[in-house]
Parts: sequence; C-alpha cells; structure tokens
Amino acid sequence: MAATAQRFDGLPGGVAVSHLSVYDWPASDGLCGGTPHLHLTCSEGYVVMGGRGAVQTLTASGFDRTTLEPGTVAWFTPGTIHRLVNDDGALQIVVLMQNSGLPEAGDAVLTLPAEYLADPDTYAAATAIPTEAPEADQERAARARRDLAIEGYVRLREHPDELPAFHEAAARLVRHRVDAWRKRWEAGAAAANAATAQQLDRLAAGDAGHLADAVVRSEVPAAHGKFGMCGRLDVYRTE
Repeated sequence: MAATAQRFDGLPGGVAVSHLSVYDWPASDGLCGGTPHLHLTCSEGYVVMGGRGAVQTLTASGFDRTTLEPGTVAWFTPGTIHRLVNDDGALQIVVLMQNSGLPEAGDAVLTLPAEYLADPDTYAAATAIPTEAPEADQERAARARRDLAIEGYVRLREHPDELPAFHEAAARLVRHRVDAWRKRWEAGAAAANAATAQQLDRLAAGDAGHLADAVVRSEVPAAHGKFGMCGRLDVYRTE
C-alpha cells in the first residue's frame, strides 16, 4: 500500500502553539494579568519559560489557584474559567492549544457581565480589538475588555450558582460557529488521528511505506506582539 505525505492544521496531533507575554496591567482587585475566559471544545496547556505568577481557575468544583514558575507545566480542560496572574511582571509562557485553529476561530468566551452575553453582536462589540488602529488604541480596547471580564469573573466567583447560566450563554454565543469549527477539526486533529490509525494498520500488516515520506518543518511567528486575551502573543501559523 502506497504511503502519502500529509499536512495537518497545526503541530503533531493538531496542536497550536504560541508564545505569551502575560499582561502586567493591574486590575480592580490589585492583581496584574490577563482576561478571564473559558474554551468550549479545547484543552489548553502552559509551559512556563520565565517569570512567576499563577492561573486562577473556576469550575463547577470551585475556585483554585495553580502556581506558575519556570519549568511548570499546567493544563486544563474545556469549561475551565481561567485567569492568568502575573506576579512579578515577567511571566512568559508557551501555550499549547488542542484543535489548532479553533481558539482563534472563536472557541473562547470571556466572563463578561450577563448583559453582554445576550447575543453575538452585543458580545462582539464589547470584545473587539481594532487591529487596524494605532497600538495605543488597541491597548485601550484590550484593557477595557479585560476589566469588563474581571467584573463578570468576580461575580461568578462570589455567586458560583450562576455558573450554569454562564455556560449556557457561552454555548448560545458560539452555536453559529460550530459547523465551521467542525471543518477545522476534521482537517486538523481528526485527520491526524485517522492517519495514526492508518499507520498502525500498515505496521500491523508489515508495511513501513509511510516512513519513506518523512518530512521536517519549522515555523517562525506569523504575528508578533498581538493583543491576545491574556497577554501579548507571538502566534505561529503551522498549518
């Protein structure tokens, strides 16, 4: 059986990677850091490269805090509300995201107060970053949406009984994106999984033909210093 070289959307297994310099902006509670949010279909992992801080998490099981320092590897599953805290102003993280392009395709909902979660247009107006505007304007918009999300996050911490309503609102906000997400997943993580199954079948049959199609690839960041949810991002386009 002939082997065919394949490309997938993302790193091996359909994983996306970025470098994150966590915001050092102080919030209303005196802590510096990023914008609280959750992902609906993607697990996320951190490899801490420098600095010190924490990731605060909020799930149906309650609030938790995980210390982050150089060498720490931490990860969490979809539905985990997470907030990065930059204790020393120098927190640097390599971020690994399941399902490659899905996070950038909207697989994240910020913990805005409930009135901003009523419909996609209202949510988009409150969270948009004007990417063509001067950097100072982009920073102001990023700070404003971070502070708005902190407001909703504090409310959820104090009233965890409201978490189910937030989850339902988040699901409603992204429902129109699901078909497009499915296509990305099929081209990325699902395709990578199917290729592994095919390779195992070939090896079981004594066929090593796919090994002749080995390739090596590398990538440099396609975007430097982008204003992300949690900090300035160097984004790698690995598809």
